[in-house]
Amino acid sequence: MENRNRQPATSIKHQVSSFKFQVSSICFLWKALTVLLLFIFLIVSPSLSMGATTQPILDLIKADDSILVADHSGRLLLAKNDVVERIPASTLKILTALAAFHFLGEDYRFTTEFYTDDKGNLKVKGYGDPLLTSEVLQEIASLLAKKITRCNSLIIDNSYFSKEITIPGASCSANPYDAPLSALSANFNTVYFKRDNRGRIVSAEPQTPMIPYASEKIAKKIESDRISLFKDSREASLYAGHLILYFLREKGVAGPETVRMGTVLPEDKLLYTYTSQFVIKDAAEKLFRFSNNFIANQVVVALGANVFGPPGTLDKGSRAVLDYAQNVLGLPGIRFVEGSGISRQNRLSARDMLTILKKFEPHRSLLVKKDNIYYKTGTLHGIRTRAGYIETKADPLYFVLFLKTPGVNADRLINMIVSAYMNPGRH
Repeated sequence: MENRNRQPATSIKHQVSSFKFQVSSICFLWKALTVLLLFIFLIVSPSLSMGATTQPILDLIKADDSILVADHSGRLLLAKNDVVERIPASTLKILTALAAFHFLGEDYRFTTEFYTDDKGNLKVKGYGDPLLTSEVLQEIASLLAKKITRCNSLIIDNSYFSKEITIPGASCSANPYDAPLSALSANFNTVYFKRDNRGRIVSAEPQTPMIPYASEKIAKKIESDRISLFKDSREASLYAGHLILYFLREKGVAGPETVRMGTVLPEDKLLYTYTSQFVIKDAAEKLFRFSNNFIANQVVVALGANVFGPPGTLDKGSRAVLDYAQNVLGLPGIRFVEGSGISRQNRLSARDMLTILKKFEPHRSLLVKKDNIYYKTGTLHGIRTRAGYIETKADPLYFVLFLKTPGVNADRLINMIVSAYMNPGRH
């Protein structure tokens, strides 16, 4: 008897095939959904847990403060008040160094020229070298002593810099950070002295003699210190000249003890050109290590003379840095009035500083390092700033702190940031 309920074999195969397709489709959709959920978890979950971790940091940042942490791609991991313009203090020196590298080249070396005239005078023309120290001047004197036996007068040509350069924020104090700028300088235009057991003024460093030109300017009430004795570029350049003359006499060059200001004339004979043993990156390393305001603004003025022609002025140097910031870094809104950060007129945001840090990253080893952090600090009255890099096993993180609220401690914040992003499992 024929079974009327039996379906054809082809129909059964079709249904089985259709069922397998449905099962396969469901499995595919389930796997896709699982992958999507896992992706969302990986993206959202760290953000949620990190948000819980970093909330105490954000709670410490008040209306007058700014904070920013970003990964190597520039993606913000933590930010508050990051687009508000602040006083950067000495963290501004990072921008100063970047502009110098851009316009002068990373291997740029300062020069100083030495001429003789038909009256037997030695003329020295400075071009802003910030690293002319006693050791360097002694070496120069040794070389010059092989070329001349007598020097009637030593004449300083300071014309590469403007005679009047005023740094906004600087004062007329004896503090080294208030040292005047000059096209020819020595020992950062400072004098390091002490008093012996008889109360006499003597040099506090063996390589630098205590010459009368300096000792006569030291006030009796000052016991021992590194100070700036010079009220302007002329006095600073004359001090450098007296040091050169002292070392020349030490090497046997005869002549009267006369140092004065003057100019190099076309008919004068070039005797020797000293090319600095230090490249501009060496100057930047010393700039960051000692947070040296003199080096920073000496470089800015020399930069202005290089870009716009002598004489170098602070305005020319500032315009060069602002041109670099706008046209290379894409930062049209910052305010830059001098290169050390001593002025409260300087302004930029934490987001601006992030752009600067990203550009400066290949040079971050020039900054001061503590543990796994390269950084630059800045301090003015009521202002504490810090910017730099947190080294990781992969690429560094960027961080910026602009603090004004009393009691907010930068070291504590940095430790909290490191703990949150380097050791998130501890929370």
